[in-house]
Amino acid sequence: MEKKIIAVVGATGAQGGAVVAALLNDPSGEYAVRAITRNSDSDKSIALAKKGAEVIEADISDKSSLVKAFKGAYGAFCVTFFWEHFSPEKEMDNARNMAEAAKEAELSHVIWSTLEDTRRWVPLDDNSMPTLMGKYKVPHFDAKGVSNAYFERSGVPYTLLLTSFFWENFIYFGAEPQKGPDGELAITFPLAEAKMPGIAVADIGKCVLGILKEGNKYMGKTVGIAGEHLSGMEMAEIFTEVLGKKVKYNAVPPEVYRSFGFPGAEDLGNMYQFKTQFESVFRKARNVDESRKLNPELQTFKAWLRKNQAKIPVHKETA
Repeated sequence: MEKKIIAVVGATGAQGGAVVAALLNDPSGEYAVRAITRNSDSDKSIALAKKGAEVIEADISDKSSLVKAFKGAYGAFCVTFFWEHFSPEKEMDNARNMAEAAKEAELSHVIWSTLEDTRRWVPLDDNSMPTLMGKYKVPHFDAKGVSNAYFERSGVPYTLLLTSFFWENFIYFGAEPQKGPDGELAITFPLAEAKMPGIAVADIGKCVLGILKEGNKYMGKTVGIAGEHLSGMEMAEIFTEVLGKKVKYNAVPPEVYRSFGFPGAEDLGNMYQFKTQFESVFRKARNVDESRKLNPELQTFKAWLRKNQAKIPVHKETA
């Protein structure tokens, strides 16, 4: 049986890397991986090649390089990384390039990792949430949501994949429990009592594999995935249980979070406000049961944390 080649954008990143791993580890051997990266000589690229991936250099800002990288493949996983450049316009340009390249390369299925355009619910003239960069509410959401149209209009069979909060943010993105002025550990989110969908990055890859295995079932559709929906308090309780240290939930107002001053604080403050104000909409779009059908190995937060507790920065510092 000839393997179906899946071109994976961002193959050395979080989501792309998870997709590569899921495809390479699939016992059926149905798929071959074409790992797309800007630098085929990097340590991560070399490691992927050793695991059996075909590593191809291409840049999502260069459509012609993408067309070459997509040619001959069955499908592609497409993703952008806003936090590298903080530019919604660049993100939209990159998404357009991927959609157009997929059409030119005549791919049979494209999965686009996306998020909501929050302005559908919070218009720019709604002052309950500040407008950022002149025309966005949550820039890293809105740019992806707008970009859905590029895939919808491309003529390529597509699936829009709505992802959730990565639990890896507790390892790599500064969301880990930190000591407050009172000396106690706390996780800090402006979520009030709302529950937030979350997922392990590895499970995103396995859900993508599940979508591909279903053939036509999810083409032309939007699929939202999550491993569990948890409140800040519930996450803090799980941290306390697993780490063996008391971890509190510090529920700050969105305006306080926006004032924290780190790059992207305003964007994230607005994001959490959106997730809180439109909790039912956001959660309904990310069905845990559907995710588990796609990926029977779907992890709960507690299971993920038990597996990764040694990587949590606070755990290493206080062990």
